[in-house]
Order: sequence, then C-alpha cells, then structure tokens
Amino acid sequence: MSGSAKHDYHLVDPSPWPALGALAGFLLTFGLVLYMHPGMLGGVGDALGIWTISPGIILMLITMFVWWRDVVKEAVVEGHHTPVVQLGLRYGMMLFIASEVMFFAAFFWAFFDSALFPRVDPAVWPPQGIETFVWYEIPLVNTLILLTSGATVTVAHHKVLTGDRQGTVRWLALTVALGVSFTGLQAFEYIHAPFNFADGIYPSTFFMATGFHGAHVIIGSIFLLVCLFRAAKGHFKPEHHFGFEAAAWYWHFVDVVWLFLFSCVYIWCG
Repeated sequence: MSGSAKHDYHLVDPSPWPALGALAGFLLTFGLVLYMHPGMLGGVGDALGIWTISPGIILMLITMFVWWRDVVKEAVVEGHHTPVVQLGLRYGMMLFIASEVMFFAAFFWAFFDSALFPRVDPAVWPPQGIETFVWYEIPLVNTLILLTSGATVTVAHHKVLTGDRQGTVRWLALTVALGVSFTGLQAFEYIHAPFNFADGIYPSTFFMATGFHGAHVIIGSIFLLVCLFRAAKGHFKPEHHFGFEAAAWYWHFVDVVWLFLFSCVYIWCG
C-alpha cells in the first residue's frame, strides 16, 4: 500500500513549539508583573529592573523563529498547504483577529467607563493635574505613518498578485520601515510623557491601551519583516501567498485600532 496522503488536508507532526510558546508567555507575564510590582519576592524585581522580562522575550523570539520556520517548511518545501488547508488557515486568522478585537474592546471599555463616569474628585476627565498630549504633534504624525503603511502593504500585496517580486520586496521594506518609525516615535512620546503609569486612572488606561497597541505594531513589524525575507527568496506566488496575506490582514487591523485610539484617547481627551 502507498504511504502517500489520499486527501487534501494536512495532519501536522507532533511539535514541542506550542508548549515552548506557553512557557515563554508565562515567563513574560510573570516578568512584567514582577517589573511593575518590584516589591514582590523580597525585592527581586527592584534589583533586576527591566531584566525581569528578558527571559520571556528571548524565549518568545526563539519560539517565533522555530515555529515559523516549520510552517514555512510545510508550505514551501513539503507542499502541505493545499487550497483546503489555506482555507482553514484563513478561518483561523479571522478568528484570531476577532479575538484581538475583543481584547482591545476590554481596554476601550475601561477607558470609557473611567472617562464617562469619573470616580475622582472633582469628577472631571482627564483628572485635574494631568497634562495630556497634543494630538496634532507626534500622535498625528504617527497616524499619518500608519495610514501610509496601510497603503504600502496593499501595494505590496498587489505586486505579489502580479508576480512582481522586486516590487513586493521594495514596498514591503517601506512598510517595515514605517512600522519601525511608528515604534520609535511612540517610544520618544513615552520617554517625554508628563505622567507615568502609577499616576492615576488616566495614565493607567492610556498606557495600557496605547502600549498594547504599540506591542501589536512591533509584532506586526516582525511579521512583515519575515514576509520581506520570504519575498526576497521567492516564496510568494500569485496563487500561493497566504503567509503574506495574513500579515497584511493583521497590519490593517492594527491601523484601524490606532484610528480609534487616536480619535478617542488623543483628540477627545486632549
């Protein structure tokens, strides 16, 4: 009897990477809690400072590399990503983005609950003594950067569909550069912020919402950077490029979330 598959589905081989990713997530979460509460565990967090999150970040990056390497191998080398498998991957990415929508909905809920029903005396929002950011300075520049990056990644997708490999690489590189620029400007904004995380409910909700969005921009930039390397190697074909398509979906989601943040957190409360 032949050992070849008699169906279009892909039964993945056993992999240690999900368990490794779970461990990385635990270490990163534990490190963040220890960093934000340095008095825990006898002051270990105070002694280590930002280094408390380094094991989780390093292990997470390793997990991303080895897991993505295996997925690329399945798609490009072994040819397991048939049209049926690609359809399943699309459904999976849609559900993932839907879960991300609910993730940010929780942060917006906390923000609007605090803004519309202030529990401070006097009951004003932002609270007295809080100096907010000027929306038409760095926030507006970052908005233009993200909107431009949404356009460039769309052009890159068009180049994939037309089989223009060099054009795909150029426009993807520009998209990654714009993502890095956004992160750099947001880091500059955080460094020069007139308040810090522990200064009350407004700073807490501000940093939680914009900070997690910034983390998603970093993840999306890495995602697109991997696609850039893959595009340079010729992995993407007009009929087979879901890896890039998923990255583009994710990037557009990040763009849309930022528009809500910019409108509500920066303009409305500015």
